[in-house]
Amino acid sequence: MSPGGEHLKDEGTRRQVILAGGIAGLVSRFCVAPLDVVKIRLQLQIHSLSDPSSHRDVVGPVYKGTVATMRAIIKEEGITGLWKGNIPAELMYVCYGGIQFTTYRTTTQALSHLPHRLPLPVESFIAGATGGGLATAITYPLDLLRTRFAAQGPDRVYTSLMASVREIARNEGAPGFFRGCTAAVGQIVPYMGLFFSTYESLRPSLAGLQDLPFGSGDAVAGMIASVFAKTGVFPLDLVRKRLQVQGPTRARYVHRNIPEYVGVFSTLASILRTQGPRGLYRGLTVSLFKAAPASAVTMWTYEKALRLLQEMEVAAGEN
Repeated sequence: MSPGGEHLKDEGTRRQVILAGGIAGLVSRFCVAPLDVVKIRLQLQIHSLSDPSSHRDVVGPVYKGTVATMRAIIKEEGITGLWKGNIPAELMYVCYGGIQFTTYRTTTQALSHLPHRLPLPVESFIAGATGGGLATAITYPLDLLRTRFAAQGPDRVYTSLMASVREIARNEGAPGFFRGCTAAVGQIVPYMGLFFSTYESLRPSLAGLQDLPFGSGDAVAGMIASVFAKTGVFPLDLVRKRLQVQGPTRARYVHRNIPEYVGVFSTLASILRTQGPRGLYRGLTVSLFKAAPASAVTMWTYEKALRLLQEMEVAAGEN
């Protein structure tokens, strides 16, 4: 943080922010891809882990816990199974990071020109929600492709990224690329708002601390903010995943008994009715385990990349 009291959103040019955001998304995604695949598999699993009788007619694997799920995927699909869907996910995270941080910076700069400056947490909430919502909507087709590839077991549903795009376009039309988008935006707006407001509130007090994970208080602030925000909106994340695998290929994924869902609220009601409140939190543990390091890596990489880009520009100007 600069001596003038500038925050993350005020630092760097637009080009630097776009590049730093894209780099942060790329690095973060690759690091947490295996946990993301595990999370998706657990979110799509509808049978109860505590009731063996619910496993009798299940076609497909029964996953129990993060480590056991990783082992099962490696055993059945090889180590590369933990990176299924990584190509569309990397594309999504690069685009998402650039759009998110640029919108965040632009929105907060616009808010700074209001006659009466808003409190920092409120300002950060608005900017974070705006950036997250816009980035989610624009990159959503890549998110859907990521989920469908991660949901594939040993029997492949789609042979390649381009093949999946052609098949969805042919069989489901343009709306097929946006299944569950309402739940995604409904989730990301409060999530990013809570994340950035918490992050910006914690960052000043942690900025001077060293000898922390990843070497700075930025990472710790990102981890705390992510855990807090993720827990609050997790049911909508689960609903999004269930809706993303609807359509003509629904019964061909690793979990063959995924029910047919239509709409966010009817999906929530159906899960509550058939699986109880716990059904809305399948995969929460691995989600939190993934979200904390992912956000820490994202914010740490963003800050480091931004500073490096600034230093490179200064050095170029001096030559």
